[in-house]
Amino acid sequence: MTVWSRIRDHALSLFFLALFAAALIGQSIAGYLRNNDELVEHGQATIGFLDFVWSSDFAVDVAENWQSEFLQFFLFIAATIWFVQRGSPESKKPRDEGPGSDADQLVGRHARPDSPRWARAGGWRAAVFGNSLLIVMGAVFLLSWLAQSLAGTVVMNAENAQHGAAAITWLDYVVSPDFWDRTLQNWQSEFLAVGTMVAFAIYLRQRGSAESKPVGTPHHTSASESD
Repeated sequence: MTVWSRIRDHALSLFFLALFAAALIGQSIAGYLRNNDELVEHGQATIGFLDFVWSSDFAVDVAENWQSEFLQFFLFIAATIWFVQRGSPESKKPRDEGPGSDADQLVGRHARPDSPRWARAGGWRAAVFGNSLLIVMGAVFLLSWLAQSLAGTVVMNAENAQHGAAAITWLDYVVSPDFWDRTLQNWQSEFLAVGTMVAFAIYLRQRGSAESKPVGTPHHTSASESD
């Protein structure tokens, strides 16, 4: 297999990885300039770029976005096990709710020779592998949420010190309006985006996209029903 073939086979992942890197670098530069502008306004010395990138100010902004994104996918993956939306390509068809049988999922004795090893093994290994996507998404969400809360505590205590206020603990910050303002403003946008994608895809089409039904599929029919 040539290098170009490998790139083509993984082009979707590489495309979004490149966008992520570009956006993160752009965020770090913009945040660095903004932070130094604020320091100058308060008569304080500016800091270097690497000092900003390793600061809690940058970490809290990055982590609060990450945790909301991974929460979005965690909930969407979990919800699509048990809930359906008739006509949406983001949903299974009605009456297909649930985790499915071992035969449907190619688990244990129903696995194919080329199935993943843990799927062929059955038992607890198949159970773990069968829920591994949800487990990893949930773990990344929790770690990002923890990073956001820890970095946010440091940022708030720095602001408190500037205003002569007492320092607060991590638990104080986690129940503070500042933490939940940062958190909920991200959550509501993620939930809105997922909900509108599920609903819009019932009636709207994008030819050639895996996230859309075929153009001529009836509105009430899901992509899986049209196969």
